[in-house]
Amino acid sequence: MLRVIICGALGRMGKEIIYKISQREDIELVGAIESPQHPSLGKETEKGIKVGSHLENVVERDSIIIEFTTPPATLEHLRIAEKKGIPMVIGTTGFKEKEYQRIKRASNAIPIIISPNMSIGINLLYSIVKQITKILGENFDKEIIETHHRNKKDAPSGTAQKIAQIIAEVGDRSLSEVGVYGRKGTKNEVRSKKEIGIHSIRGGSVVGEHTVLFAGEEERLEITHRAESRGSFARGAILAAKFLVGKEKGLYDFQDVLGLR
Repeated sequence: MLRVIICGALGRMGKEIIYKISQREDIELVGAIESPQHPSLGKETEKGIKVGSHLENVVERDSIIIEFTTPPATLEHLRIAEKKGIPMVIGTTGFKEKEYQRIKRASNAIPIIISPNMSIGINLLYSIVKQITKILGENFDKEIIETHHRNKKDAPSGTAQKIAQIIAEVGDRSLSEVGVYGRKGTKNEVRSKKEIGIHSIRGGSVVGEHTVLFAGEEERLEITHRAESRGSFARGAILAAKFLVGKEKGLYDFQDVLGLR
């Protein structure tokens, strides 16, 4: 049986994952962790697991950690997982490059899946966007528009960043050189064919929507993924945890889970 510890258990994603687990017989929730400052700390989940604030108190060698917290909390939990030899599924977003490199180093000791979006549909979109970009090349301009609820703190979304990174890598370029985050005012030069536009919208209760626009001469192609509930992310996180069972140390992403690599 898959044994899971949820970090960020009282957040939107944590609650959704715990709910999905409560409806299954093949997964056991063995730990639930939340920030020490959370007002509901100490309450019990549907399965009677008390929500604590210290991962070290609940971590077990035959378990897998599913992480949806903040970058600082994730890195602290990563330290414990690395010391205990526990696999991790990381859905936290907003990592800086230095923090991502820390995760990469930890994967030399434990198996880790990191993905900014764990829905099956968006990960198929990643694969499709890569193929389209290879075919269209610089003949089509690329723009990414993402929309999320008003409470989302990071912008652009990790998913939008991932899409832009895929497009940049196909062109053998660095996203830091070709990414354009929103536009304002006027420039002396017209839009470069190398640019990748990335735009963020925040409002209401939108779970998540990503559109990739390929704009050419006299035609355009748009691909859109809409997340209608967080359930799709929760199912993906559980699928990722099942994938890690018995895996060797290393850094994986959801493309590996779906067999697309």
